[in-house]
Amino acid sequence: MLKLAYDKKSLSATPFKHFTGITLIELITSVSIASILTTIAVPNLNQFLVKLRVNNEISMLHRSLLTARNYAINTGNNVIMCPLGDDGNCSTHWQSDISVFIDINNNKRFDKNENETIVSTKEAIKSGDKLIYGKGRSKVIYQPTGHLSGLTNGTFRYCPQEFPLAMARGIVVARSGRFYSTTDINNDSIDETRNKKKLSCD
Repeated sequence: MLKLAYDKKSLSATPFKHFTGITLIELITSVSIASILTTIAVPNLNQFLVKLRVNNEISMLHRSLLTARNYAINTGNNVIMCPLGDDGNCSTHWQSDISVFIDINNNKRFDKNENETIVSTKEAIKSGDKLIYGKGRSKVIYQPTGHLSGLTNGTFRYCPQEFPLAMARGIVVARSGRFYSTTDINNDSIDETRNKKKLSCD
């Protein structure tokens, strides 16, 4: 019989190596929790980004209106805010670039050859979103008094493609030339004007 000699001292002094890790059950549990959190977080993140985009567009529209009104008062000329076509005429394509220009000759169009000046331009909105002003209105005209020219109150309505009504916002432009943003007065997730008229995306 073969006998093997060994050193008891060296054997007892040799430490055992322990390996740590996760079990299959722990892995499945972790993946399940991650999936649940993703399911909850992704829609909320999407809604947050859409709301951020809408609020940003409303803020820029607000700034354009303020610019138009201030220029009209300060220059003593009519100032127009509208989507300009290549021919210098205003259109109803509010989703396109929106320009603010001084209408020196009061012909309600932009005449570059008449030394008329575009004082600001708001970039086009995201493709698929809607921006509507009143019922087919093509321009906002401010007089030197700061009042609107020739129109009653009008409402801008911005409707995102993803949540047309739930996240739609608007700006009401009064005959006086002043304007305000719509709010959800009755907490039904749809913005209303101060007259409690709900926004529409049609």
